[in-house]
Amino acid sequence: MAFAGALGAPGLFLISFLDSSVLTFPVINDLLLIELSIQHPPRMPLYALMASLGSVLGCVLLYFIARKGGEAYFRRKTGARADVIRHWVERNGFAGLLVAALLPPPTPFKFFVFAAGVFEVPLTSYISAISLARLMRYFGVGYLAVKYGVDALPLLARHKVEVGVFLVVFVAVSYLASRWILRAQPRGRKV
Repeated sequence: MAFAGALGAPGLFLISFLDSSVLTFPVINDLLLIELSIQHPPRMPLYALMASLGSVLGCVLLYFIARKGGEAYFRRKTGARADVIRHWVERNGFAGLLVAALLPPPTPFKFFVFAAGVFEVPLTSYISAISLARLMRYFGVGYLAVKYGVDALPLLARHKVEVGVFLVVFVAVSYLASRWILRAQPRGRKV
């Protein structure tokens, strides 16, 4: 993270690209975006754009890997959730990818990205959904970093009970939303 932070916007692009493609760096790109945006508030749009672009291109790489790798690998990696994810991606396309890209962990986002490639979601729809979700996420994070900056910690300390309750509710709702997305079995079709 120190190396990527020293590179600024290109480092953020690299971390986001790697996180969305072949490696996983949980929340590092978000933390780096926050740190850089606090240090250089006028550059926040550049940082958010580079994080979004890196993430989208990483997802596109994973999409093409999935198209080549095929369904067998997808089923091996996703296990019991394979049919549910396939049904969700095929039925919902753009909206399904958008929702999956907006949900925070523990949503298995890379499974949806991989499924989109395996089941050949149209590339323009795929890129549009991922781009919209990533732009919303990173510009939102950047905006909050600039707005609250170094004042965020004292603000959080003063409202620790409210923040704690909000985080618990947010994580619970996110978890339930991801479980709801993955709950329904495909109807009328066995794969």
